[in-house]
Amino acid sequence: MTGGIRTRGARVLLPLGSLLALSGCATLGLEHPPTATYSLPTVEKPPANSKSPAAGGSALTDAQAQAALVTESDLGSPWTAAGSIATWRDGMLKARSEVAECQRLLDALYSDQVLGAPARVAVALDDPDAGAQLRYQIGARRPSDVDADLKWLGEMPAKCARFTATTQTGWTEDVQVSDLPLPEVGDKRQGLRVTLTATDPENPDADEQSLTLELAAARVGEDAFALTNGSTGDVPNDATQAAVQIGALRLADVRRQGRAQV
Repeated sequence: MTGGIRTRGARVLLPLGSLLALSGCATLGLEHPPTATYSLPTVEKPPANSKSPAAGGSALTDAQAQAALVTESDLGSPWTAAGSIATWRDGMLKARSEVAECQRLLDALYSDQVLGAPARVAVALDDPDAGAQLRYQIGARRPSDVDADLKWLGEMPAKCARFTATTQTGWTEDVQVSDLPLPEVGDKRQGLRVTLTATDPENPDADEQSLTLELAAARVGEDAFALTNGSTGDVPNDATQAAVQIGALRLADVRRQGRAQV
């Protein structure tokens, strides 16, 4: 086993000790590892007036939660800070299904509330080469609630393997949901790949529209993160895998540094 993993572009070196502590060497093989230079965040002891933990049960301060976010420097070129919300969010994800569980999934994806509640902190990144947008968030829920969300997500490939939905413009979507393998990091995790193909029932000659969305969520101790990575073309799966692995390492390290400073 080597101490580094790669994706498109530069190279990231991950601390071997952190890798072993989180998941063990045998579980960390990635087909598409991360790209830029990875450095553990330096988290200063928050001032006395710093907001402490969120009501959901996380012991992270606001400053620590912000430091635990994955950024464009972690993923490397061509990822940049997003300038706006991807247009496919309204065009493809704002849709109605007659199946309640499947509607819940669409609503969670559209609202960016994969972990069942608004994010505590979040960041959006764009890959202009692939036309992709990755949205990464750290939740503010109790571990038991996060585990319930992860269990529900894990049921989606069986309950909503394939269903139809209707967009606001009246297009019909064929939606397929399948498992997405993730690095074995953190305590619990779940990945999904959602593909949506929309056609205009009133104009059979119109070009179909498609969206592929990768979803990943994981709990690391008392904290949790979730991300979506979507594109109307090819989704850069290497970025999804990298963000999951780096995100878990960073959350664990920020928490460890916080304990050391008490």
